[in-house]
Amino acid sequence: MKINKLYRLFTLLCLAVFCFGGIATAQTKGTEIKATVIDKEGNPLSGVTIFAPLGVQSTTDVNGQFQITVPNNEAVVIEKKGYESKFIDVFDINGDITLEKSPFLASEDDEIKMGIITKDRRDIIGAVSSINTKDRLTYDNTQWVRDYINGLTLGVRGSDNIRGLGSAVFVIDGVFGRDPNILNMEEVEQITVLKDANAVALYGSQGRNGVIIINTKRGKVNRKEVKVNVRSGVKVPMALPNYLGSAQYMELFNEAFFNDGGVLGNQPFSNEIIENTKSGINKYKYPDVDFYSNDYIQSFVSNTSIITEFSGGGDKSQYYVNLGWNTEQDWVKTNPDANAGSNRFNVRGNIDFKVNDWITSSLDGIAIITSNKSALTNLLSAGTTFKPNSYSPLLPVNLVDTTGNPELAALLASAGKYGGMLLGSTQQFGNDAPIANIIAGGYQNNVFRATQFNNAINFDLSRITKGLSAKTYLSFDFYDSYRLFNQNDYRVYEPTWADDRIVGLTPYGDPDLKDLTENVSSNGFISRLGFYGLVNYQNNITENSSINTTFLGYYNSQKSDGVIQTNIDSHLGFQITYDFKKKIFADFSGAYTHSIKLPEGNRNGLSPTLGLAYVLSEDSFLKDSKFVNYLKLKATGGIIKSDVGIDGYYLYDENYSQGSNFTWADGNSNRKQNLSQGANPDMGFEERIDLNVGLETYLMNSLWLEFNYFNTELDKQLTFLNDKYPSYYNTFRPYDNFNKNLYTGFELGMNFNKTFNDFSVGIGANILYSQTEAVKRSETNEFDYQNRVGRELSTIFGLVDEGFYSQADFDGNGNLNTGLPVPNFGAVQPGDIKYRDQNGDSIIDNDDNVAIGQSSSPWTYGVNLNLKYKAFNLFILATGQTGGDGNKLSNSFNNYYGVNGNDKYSEVVLGRWTPATAATATFPRLSSQTNQNNFKTSTFWLYDTSFFEISRAQLTYEFTDDLCNKIGLDDFSINLSGTNLFEVAKNKDIRQLTIGGTPQSRAYTLGLRMSF
Repeated sequence: MKINKLYRLFTLLCLAVFCFGGIATAQTKGTEIKATVIDKEGNPLSGVTIFAPLGVQSTTDVNGQFQITVPNNEAVVIEKKGYESKFIDVFDINGDITLEKSPFLASEDDEIKMGIITKDRRDIIGAVSSINTKDRLTYDNTQWVRDYINGLTLGVRGSDNIRGLGSAVFVIDGVFGRDPNILNMEEVEQITVLKDANAVALYGSQGRNGVIIINTKRGKVNRKEVKVNVRSGVKVPMALPNYLGSAQYMELFNEAFFNDGGVLGNQPFSNEIIENTKSGINKYKYPDVDFYSNDYIQSFVSNTSIITEFSGGGDKSQYYVNLGWNTEQDWVKTNPDANAGSNRFNVRGNIDFKVNDWITSSLDGIAIITSNKSALTNLLSAGTTFKPNSYSPLLPVNLVDTTGNPELAALLASAGKYGGMLLGSTQQFGNDAPIANIIAGGYQNNVFRATQFNNAINFDLSRITKGLSAKTYLSFDFYDSYRLFNQNDYRVYEPTWADDRIVGLTPYGDPDLKDLTENVSSNGFISRLGFYGLVNYQNNITENSSINTTFLGYYNSQKSDGVIQTNIDSHLGFQITYDFKKKIFADFSGAYTHSIKLPEGNRNGLSPTLGLAYVLSEDSFLKDSKFVNYLKLKATGGIIKSDVGIDGYYLYDENYSQGSNFTWADGNSNRKQNLSQGANPDMGFEERIDLNVGLETYLMNSLWLEFNYFNTELDKQLTFLNDKYPSYYNTFRPYDNFNKNLYTGFELGMNFNKTFNDFSVGIGANILYSQTEAVKRSETNEFDYQNRVGRELSTIFGLVDEGFYSQADFDGNGNLNTGLPVPNFGAVQPGDIKYRDQNGDSIIDNDDNVAIGQSSSPWTYGVNLNLKYKAFNLFILATGQTGGDGNKLSNSFNNYYGVNGNDKYSEVVLGRWTPATAATATFPRLSSQTNQNNFKTSTFWLYDTSFFEISRAQLTYEFTDDLCNKIGLDDFSINLSGTNLFEVAKNKDIRQLTIGGTPQSRAYTLGLRMSF
């Protein structure tokens, strides 16, 4: 009910703004002007847009002419893609207006906002990739930032792992460390990825793993716009866990019992129970419960989002506002009180304004509230352990026979009834019964709130010296989360059956009582305060050369609930860039980093980097080439000193704690003092040592290529040295800067765009190859094949399986034949997994673990296709990876593939080993007891994680300008999109399955976009 009211209020607010905007425009009066826009050669330019105040605009015709009424006799903005825009006072428009063509990669669309500084694409030396969302969101209407990064950005594995180094730091609107998950893509203007040391140097310690910069939208001069994006769709599960039904489970568990030497007649489940379950004669007495069936899980869930944007302003101030609402149903069918599902509301606003002729400022405010309401029990998790034959969660009241039993009649009369059903359970579960708790237990609402504030002040100091400017930036973030919950008392009942009637009920739990209080508990908070100030000097040294310098001071502090130590990052940064004729570039950048994680005397470190670039296409032999339009060669190198990998404070000092008491011979006692680490006063920064060599080229006015080779070392990583101290000295060992990793590889990006009359095609592709190696480790392994040095960082160590033991491997007494290695994990029998003896000691134990795979995929790639014909547009994004392995025994699978002992049986056990299936079995023999041999990490349980998938596709229709004009719109489009549409993978069934959590889904969405 509250959600409906909020939705109505939100809609009315949007409509009010729309109406106000229309009225304001309709009442506009001013000066009418006519002019012609030409280029430097005097040729008329068509398609030039003229923006006047209050949203008034016009476009030049084929003769370059336009006519516009300018409100209040103010200035106009004149723009055309590929040309330098102009801001002209209305009284200065006299005759022709000349626009100058922008240099290649130096237009306004080529401005790369790098968080702290802004540069033209042409002037960048480091490995930097960028995506502008302008126009793209029309045909790729993705809502979440991470989805947009994955597959579209060169050099990124997934959504934040740059070149395999680990999670990059996000910088949002100049603020380090903000969370991209709270953004919707409609707020985003540009996403930029900084990959090499030279590009990230200004970000100090936090830039060690790379930087992903997100800049949100801002208002523009004379651009009054109202945009609305409405999306509604459904999600369907790609796969759900398939556990065996009751009858199969009982049959196979009996089989497991006999495999362990059980005696016929003592089996856990009788044939009568199994047959009655199979027949379905009474599903309440002989239950067959599946929490993943349509009885409990919805076959699809719906979701809706509405996002509106308002922007505008004049030359003195500009504003931008984004209002959004997103809601999605919960997968679990639950009681009406829970009203399960998620709701997200966001408000973002910013204003840029002039203080005077040399000071400008901006204010940003963001508020987000997300609620996720659900029952008190996670049914998707409970379903991984709840066996199908445990009990019936619901008992029909009409099956209870109270004849001659007044006590039972009274108990039934007082019992809570839900749709003619009682809540079922057993003594084992009591009132901790998943379905009962969902239906009667109450609800919980986890609420997350985010508040962000930014203020920037820009100073034009050209009065002091030409090209001098300064900036201060202050930010404050506060995130908190809390849980609202209502916890009812309720009773569950264990039935006593006589034939097919319930003749007795055993209650568990307190009598039914609805909780009339909404309780609250905190889930924690994070507060962050950040500040940086910079001075920039940019000027021509000579007619052909220029210099651009930046000096930065940065400070950031973060406090978290329950954490005593405040996390502080601070550094000084500098960047000095020189160019000659915009042809030869040199960049010297770095940071002087400070860390409180290190001991006194070692808390400061210098991170120097150097970059060189040469625009070869400016040389005479290529300057007029029709094939090579642009070609830049570049190389960078440097060292980044960082404390990002130092996971804690005071690791350089001894760590003492109170231990247990001990008693002396005289009866007196003292308390022990435990020591868990020694001191290292020489502990220092970890270092990233980086080399990047690359090129950028634009060919035939249609093909953009970018290539980078990288070689990165992460050196001096903290670890305990195993080969320096004897084992009995373990608790006295200090941390040392010792470990060293190597990351090498290349990235290749391509974009091709071509137009043929009414048809245009765009093809993009990016490939990342990143291979890692452990270069230095402190190891004391007895066998060299167990050393990590020289191996991939994600190497999986385990046993090599050689199939299953056969009956021929055992003598008549059930003992292994002489000559076969003896497993040290417990007794084995036919159907257990046989392992290779690596060291030839005739014993299978942990000494036989070897490198058997790697979890990281060295090859990742993305391909996107954009086809446009007249008003129709088709966009497709495909992603993939190859070369990695997964482990079916991973905890994330909740024993679904590694069914051991008394675990719940999934479909995989149907391929179990038996004497009859020995040649085709895909799973070990079943055992009713915990098997210590079969469920070791080994090649038997590995699977290939390679895949190629159509991640998303969207078909868009853009309505004609004539229609839009008739209905009072600037733009109007409708789109149909889908995600996770198609996948090719050897192990698709494993990859698409989530056990114990929200299922992976395939989504279909209908969207409307419009602007006023």
